Amino acid sequence: MPDAGSSGDWSRVLFGELGGVSEACLAIGQAPVAGGGEAEPCGKKPRQRLGSAAIMGRVFSLKMNDAAADMLGVLHGLAAIEPPGGLSPGLRERAAQGIVRRGKVLTWVSSVGGAAGAPSFFKDLTAWECSDTSFHLEDVVPVDVATVDDAPVISEDDQRILVLHGVAFALEFSRLVYALDPPSPVRCILGTNETNATFRFHQIRPGESWNMPDLDSYRLDKMITIDIEPADP
Repeated sequence: MPDAGSSGDWSRVLFGELGGVSEACLAIGQAPVAGGGEAEPCGKKPRQRLGSAAIMGRVFSLKMNDAAADMLGVLHGLAAIEPPGGLSPGLRERAAQGIVRRGKVLTWVSSVGGAAGAPSFFKDLTAWECSDTSFHLEDVVPVDVATVDDAPVISEDDQRILVLHGVAFALEFSRLVYALDPPSPVRCILGTNETNATFRFHQIRPGESWNMPDLDSYRLDKMITIDIEPADP
């Protein structure tokens, strides 16, 4: 992942049910209220909150830093985050692998990581999961990766394509999380810069976090976190 820097502007947050947001609170508007009733104003910081919905206890929340929000143009409407041509076949194959619990950790079914010994030399189980589940989006999404001075370089346009596919993949991935028994909240982390794009996930645990809370502190990245919280049984 890229280096982190000082804190920036407000992050944008999008809350919605599985399958999409029932209403959008864009710039100046109203957010729907779970369970019905009158809608409430977004408030005086429309750049921070884009929408809100909680259906039958399920919550799908997406938070991004300013760089990612500006790249996607989310303030112009939620349709802007649909990848052209739909989710790439490579990402569909990745989702089809499925996820599985092995002891205390959650990972891909295809993982060969030593789950029994987790967290091993990692500081906690969250760090182990983030390492084991991480993969590069540019390996499965058709974009051009140039080589300059022996280093990979991805254009802004192709970074945007990677971010779009990453968000769409998170929506597809959420179905795997909602199917877990027993249920468990999971965070997906998407980071994109001029050299690479990564997707990883971990179970949400009290007192543990892989990413820094202020996503705008990642000055060189387009950073997005997606929290998937199934309803209690």
